[in-house]
Amino acid sequence: MSRLDAAQLRAAVGNCIIGREIIVLEETTSTNDSILQRVTSLTPEGLVVFAEHQTAGRGQRGNRWESAPQKGLWFSILLRPKIEIDKSARLTAWAAATLASAIHEQFSLGATVKVPNDVQLDGRKVAGVVVEMRAQENAPHVAIAGIGINVNHAAADFPEELRSSATSLAIALDRQVDRAKFATALLRNLDRAYTESFGQK
Repeated sequence: MSRLDAAQLRAAVGNCIIGREIIVLEETTSTNDSILQRVTSLTPEGLVVFAEHQTAGRGQRGNRWESAPQKGLWFSILLRPKIEIDKSARLTAWAAATLASAIHEQFSLGATVKVPNDVQLDGRKVAGVVVEMRAQENAPHVAIAGIGINVNHAAADFPEELRSSATSLAIALDRQVDRAKFATALLRNLDRAYTESFGQK
């Protein structure tokens, strides 16, 4: 299994806001936490932190997100959207819709959004989004969009209690997926859709 390489991803993504800086960690508690630890009032939006393994990945409503090492894409994006802090649902909708369309575009799979924050294939969860917004003293508030995608999981990689409700791209396609190639396409799609929806460029 090939590890993600930050320099290769950064070069492949090209000229963009989302992905202007990319960090790949071997392990962290959660990528949202990792971004919060790094952000200052001067950190430009678009920083993306990937982790090959999360020990405490978070889903919606405090649920734990299972992230099998090197099987999926677990990452968070630092954003500075010009929206009110109570409008974070707009960011969740943007990320979930972009995820579903990228899965369809790259793999011809019928991904659907289960509102507010899940992406499903045939009624089983393949990806999820969790957005946290934080007020910043003397600076525009920040949003951290955390995204988790089950990419190369086999059924045995899921905890037993999730096997009937979770799936992966590999299970749906019956083949392994190039994580770096999909990550590049996804970051480009997210950047384009973010610019269109939130008018940052």
